[in-house]
Amino acid sequence: MQPIKVRAETADDFRAIDVVNLSAFEGEAEAQLVGELRKSGGFIPDLSLVAELNGRIVGHVVLSRVKLKSAAGSSEILALGPMSVVPSQSHRGIGSELIEAAVARAKPLCYSAIVVAGHPDYYLRFGFKPVQDWGITSNLSIPDDALTAMELVDGALSGGGEVEYPDLFKALF
Repeated sequence: MQPIKVRAETADDFRAIDVVNLSAFEGEAEAQLVGELRKSGGFIPDLSLVAELNGRIVGHVVLSRVKLKSAAGSSEILALGPMSVVPSQSHRGIGSELIEAAVARAKPLCYSAIVVAGHPDYYLRFGFKPVQDWGITSNLSIPDDALTAMELVDGALSGGGEVEYPDLFKALF
């Protein structure tokens, strides 16, 4: 099998990324969210990554800025998602490569933590932990166990608090 190439998206990739999201999620909401994120203040171009296989985009992940409000004040952390892989290429490690690359790219950018609303069993294997471990909640309408987080800086989440996702995420949750 050809190696998977993970790189930052370019404007030429937008349509292919939409197709990946449409096929992975069988609906338009995630593709629309990615488009809205690109226009938002929380978007970080270097943290919107594509996976290429044989020159074709087969996966995408985006990390964007969200607020963590706690008794100590407000800070910016990263939210992972949506993350998608075309169904015909799933179970080949593409999602794993995207997540590992996103985390590796986020670390030197001085963000203290990453949070993800999604399948906890999947994200736990990458070092994410249940947010209840830190006393963290979110403003999304999701089960408590559907939110996991990873500290990029030790102790960054120890104060607990609420992750404040932008309204554009609420179309999904």
